[in-house]
Amino acid sequence: MKFLKAILIFVSFTSIQSCVRANQNTNQTMTEVKGTVDSVDQIIRSNPSKYDTATFGAGCFWCVEAQFQMLDGVVKVESGFSGGHVKNPSYKEVCNGTTGHAEVTNITYDTSKISYKDMLEAFWKAHDPTQLNGQGADIGTQYRSVIFYHNEEQRKLAEEYKKRLNDEKAYDKPVVTEISPFTVFYKAEDYHQNYSNENGEQPYCKFVVAPKVEKFKKVFGEKLKKEYSH
Repeated sequence: MKFLKAILIFVSFTSIQSCVRANQNTNQTMTEVKGTVDSVDQIIRSNPSKYDTATFGAGCFWCVEAQFQMLDGVVKVESGFSGGHVKNPSYKEVCNGTTGHAEVTNITYDTSKISYKDMLEAFWKAHDPTQLNGQGADIGTQYRSVIFYHNEEQRKLAEEYKKRLNDEKAYDKPVVTEISPFTVFYKAEDYHQNYSNENGEQPYCKFVVAPKVEKFKKVFGEKLKKEYSH
């Protein structure tokens, strides 16, 4: 009932191993399909007023990336780091928990197809926003629940939505999501991009990412791209 209540609020206005351990057994030779990435970037640059950006941290970015890639209107999702004090941090440095960064996804979306309110709904349903500094077995400030807003309108909408969730007690515990101004996004190493799609048989993907993706698909069935809606 709590989960259903959280969905209704929007209308009215764990893991078997950690992300870090999973990475230790990963083939790190994955590269982006440059032609596809370049084509998307060209489309965005050709009509920048049509697109906006959301930056969310909701635990391991492999999970969040896989979830938001499915939403109709989302044209680009990149995994990386924001909110820290070290320039150009590596994944290893961020995982040590000493740089202050959170693992985040930088999401470019078509505003004619999906709104920032929709993005916020997806964000809060994609993880447990009541868990401080971690998600499941992924523990540390790098896995914190955080929204990095890009403008005043995003800040206002995020604050209002968070307040509504807490006022209506949509979850058993208070929503603790950090809401902070966006400063800089550092893209993670290439092998982290499109991670779940490229490493679906990896244990973390099978037993952590996949269940989250399936749950996300059930909740947002009508808002998914056609290839994910069946």
